[in-house]
Amino acid sequence: MNISDFLLGAGDPTAPALTDAGHTHSYAQLRHAAGVLAAELAALGLPPGARVAVVGANSLFWVAGYLAVMKLNLVAVPITDKSTPEDVQRNVRLVECSAVLIDRRLSRRFAGALDGLAVLTDDALGSAREPHWPAASTDVNADAVLMFTSGTTNVPKAVRITHANIRANTESIITYLGLRPSDRVLVILPFYYCYGASLLHTHLRLGAHVVLCNSFVYPETAIDLLDTEQCTVFAGVPSSFQLLLRATTFTSRPLPSLRIIQQAGGKLPPVMIDELIAAQPSAEVFVMYGQTEATARLSYLPPHLLREKRGSVGRGIPGVELAVLDEEMRAVPPGLRGEIYAVGDNISPGYFRDPEGSAAKFTSHGLRTGDLAEVDQDGYIFIVDRRDDFIKSWGYRVSSQEVEAAVLRMEQLVSAAVVGVPDDEAGEAVTLFVTTRPGSDVATEDILAHCRRELAKHMVPRSVHIIDAMPLNANGKIAKTSLRKHDGSKVLSV
Repeated sequence: MNISDFLLGAGDPTAPALTDAGHTHSYAQLRHAAGVLAAELAALGLPPGARVAVVGANSLFWVAGYLAVMKLNLVAVPITDKSTPEDVQRNVRLVECSAVLIDRRLSRRFAGALDGLAVLTDDALGSAREPHWPAASTDVNADAVLMFTSGTTNVPKAVRITHANIRANTESIITYLGLRPSDRVLVILPFYYCYGASLLHTHLRLGAHVVLCNSFVYPETAIDLLDTEQCTVFAGVPSSFQLLLRATTFTSRPLPSLRIIQQAGGKLPPVMIDELIAAQPSAEVFVMYGQTEATARLSYLPPHLLREKRGSVGRGIPGVELAVLDEEMRAVPPGLRGEIYAVGDNISPGYFRDPEGSAAKFTSHGLRTGDLAEVDQDGYIFIVDRRDDFIKSWGYRVSSQEVEAAVLRMEQLVSAAVVGVPDDEAGEAVTLFVTTRPGSDVATEDILAHCRRELAKHMVPRSVHIIDAMPLNANGKIAKTSLRKHDGSKVLSV
């Protein structure tokens, strides 16, 4: 089955599908919009498998365009609207896009990057063409989407996601979260990010209601929407929850409709998981782990185990097998470290036209995640750090996540990020960046004193920088590559 038919199959025509900037669109209206854009795309005469970029913020146009592309057996290429024109040009050329769906307000900004492409803007939603929704067959193993990795440590790669991948991951997530057709999800994550896309896929599949919030720069706006729209589901990355828990009214404002909170996209320190549970006690908190190469999700920790398995990302989701293997490809015993490998129908077949990169990542033992972890006697996985984020200092391998978790036990802090900076003596110096609660007068010496109490000597940061805000990539993750290049220009106190 074509994945667009799969995703739109359950929605009642009169039921709300999408609320965008205060306007609610029914499933009938979403299907009509997708059909109109499919008609415009079909008029371009593109061959099956041709790549079509989708550029813009979350909106009716974005969702309808995304569904229309996949319905025509073309390949959707979501691209962040936060990119520079140079980055957009690089990405569309990398995957050889033939056309682009783009918000009209962005088309002038990116005009030079889109030379040679057929361009359709959101004006096409007003087309006089009859909606087009052909009954053509689809190879479920054909590419549906090329999803770019976040590029937190390397140049982004284009991950091939098939129709079958999306279906497998969507069904699995719906099952373990216990999502319902009556759910209303507040989406602050962009759909060009695999985590955000998974929220769209799962709720459309059920005929549920997707409420868009594109202004998380002001997180109180999201809390207002959770309240006024009576949202039942909310999802975020660590930076989202750090702001909500320590810089907003989220911890003191009752949200009785909220029943599911999803946390993924990086490790939220255990102390903040505890705060999240306490903040909204009527909601179940699901800690999850995933990668773009896995369509979205790989593991989850059931809410009732959050305290018993504190700090764990759980075990494989339905349909996924996870193993923590040593360098000899043997399962590690409890307490020893290895790398996480994953097998399942949601795993991508590889990177677009990158056989060397694909061979290194997609191995005979499964998807090589690059995450080092330990496993306990019950098979629950505890991630220690990204392989690339370990800091080699004075002959030790320092886990940045372990240092960050210790630092964030200081309630005056909102977020923390640790990176290694080249140092002639240590090899790499442990360097800490933090943001503080509004009005806090905490000093760097206070933070260092806390670190000396909480951490082994070799893990204590060499320097601490209090900055206005963490640099985030387009997916809301802390961009450690930017911190490694930090020149001190935005340091508030040192």
